[in-house]
Amino acid sequence: MYTLKKSLGQHFLKDENLCRRMVGALQEHPFTRLVEVGPGGGALTKYLLELPAIDFKAIEIDREKVAYLLHTYPQLEGKLLEQDILQTAPPFPEPFTIVGNFPYNISTEIVFRIIDWREQVQCCVGMFQKEVAERIAAPHGSKVYGVTSVLTQLYFDVEYLFDVPPEAFNPPPKVMSGVIRMLPKKENMAVASHQKMRNLVKAAFNQRRKMIRNAVKHLFPVAALSNEIFNKRAEQLSVQDFAALTFHMS
Repeated sequence: MYTLKKSLGQHFLKDENLCRRMVGALQEHPFTRLVEVGPGGGALTKYLLELPAIDFKAIEIDREKVAYLLHTYPQLEGKLLEQDILQTAPPFPEPFTIVGNFPYNISTEIVFRIIDWREQVQCCVGMFQKEVAERIAAPHGSKVYGVTSVLTQLYFDVEYLFDVPPEAFNPPPKVMSGVIRMLPKKENMAVASHQKMRNLVKAAFNQRRKMIRNAVKHLFPVAALSNEIFNKRAEQLSVQDFAALTFHMS
């Protein structure tokens, strides 16, 4: 068996129907290469291994879980990478799909990793804390719209699929969870550079209750700041608004 490690944010799925629903959400968009992030105890893995004609890999940082998974599912030999998702290179050189019940303590960082891999990611179906899932999917104007919302939606269309109650996990977390699906935008949104976009969005939401002019003035020539858009709060700007502003930055 294995032990659960709070330090790694481990809450393992035990609800078989939810595992099947996640696999079903994956299968709505065909793929030939699949990466599972954080397989843990293998609840989802066993269904993924049943998918026909799929080149499958899994990334797991916990050595104890790696040993358990290889013992329980011998067919994982050569497909299980004992690595840190936040440090590793893309598992395939070609395009691939991602799925996972993401460790809660690094789930936002995993989203930013997926953004780093955006040229190769065809689809992602992920389990998050409900508030994190809602934040990623939030439209502008929402109270939970923020940095993660904007930077994810710059490259991906995000769909909130369904809620997951605490009792679906062992141990049960203290909060609800949610599953989202991320699909690459059919047309890339024009942006001066990813780094400029990131700097702008982070600065704007650093003072989200105030007009963005003061929060971002160090990023723009003085003349640009007369535009009326700088009278708005960060949550009032759409992803397109932020993207357009990057072309006026210093």
